[in-house]
Amino acid sequence: MNKNIPKYLISFILAGVLVYFAFRGVDWTAFWQGLGQTRWGWVALFVVFSLLALVLREERWRALIKPFDPEVKRLDVWDSVNVGNVVNVVLPGAGEFVRCGYVSRRGISYDKALGTIVCERVCDLVAILVLFAIALGAGWEKFGSFFAEQIWEPLAGGLQFSLWWIVGGAVALIAGGIWAIFHWSGSNKFCGKLAGWIRGLGAGFASISKMERKWPFILHTVGIWTMYVLMCWAGFKALPMLDSLTFVDALFISAVGNIASVIPVPGGIGAYHYLVALTLQSIYAATWDTGILYATLCHETHAILIIVLGILSYFRLTLRKKA
Repeated sequence: MNKNIPKYLISFILAGVLVYFAFRGVDWTAFWQGLGQTRWGWVALFVVFSLLALVLREERWRALIKPFDPEVKRLDVWDSVNVGNVVNVVLPGAGEFVRCGYVSRRGISYDKALGTIVCERVCDLVAILVLFAIALGAGWEKFGSFFAEQIWEPLAGGLQFSLWWIVGGAVALIAGGIWAIFHWSGSNKFCGKLAGWIRGLGAGFASISKMERKWPFILHTVGIWTMYVLMCWAGFKALPMLDSLTFVDALFISAVGNIASVIPVPGGIGAYHYLVALTLQSIYAATWDTGILYATLCHETHAILIIVLGILSYFRLTLRKKA
């Protein structure tokens, strides 16, 4: 675990830098006045949508696990997801390994459990791209110039060329490494273990093909991302200065907010606030204070829900283990 300390230290430093840039220009008087105008009924609805998204995530992951462990219990998967989420708040990415550890004791190997999570992440990436495309198509007049100037033009220049070289080199390096591992798996004990782990990971990733009913999995994925968009929409309605924004606007803000999940900082702290506030200011002419208020309200409300559920699930798992 000690070898991961530098990685997590860099993650916290990056979070601190992003928090500084996000909050350095905030007019705190206007911020607190805006918070005082918050419609808390809509915040409660935001929590309901957040909770439904978590339930749907649990159901989707359980569907991927069931081909390997038909007896897996819904409550065990729910608790594993919650504990993993609260670990991710502190140590980005570590929560995925933690929840694999919990369910792997129920009849599925660790590498296969990790493979199911990789499968989940690929499906989520596809969902983000689809949502982004729908948002751009539905509101091109509003989002088009922002997308073209802030995202596409930098990629269309020299960055695109260098980016493709980096991606291509990484793919070639990974492919070569996997070939070498399997080539020497019969003669080298270490390569043999790695090959077995990769096979298990692949089996977990392919678990979607072993599900008896695939439509519920697809509907769960659609439901998860619909809840995320509804969370953004409820956040708009909670603040009088943003309540004129529409469901299409929520689609775009949801897509932008999910870019923050790629940035390796604890719980998206700082990254989410900065990107969402910048988008609201650039596209909707909202003040920076309003953008920060909206981002803080949504992010911290969701974070509090995750922490509360994670603590409750941790205690339940601990008591069950002792029993």
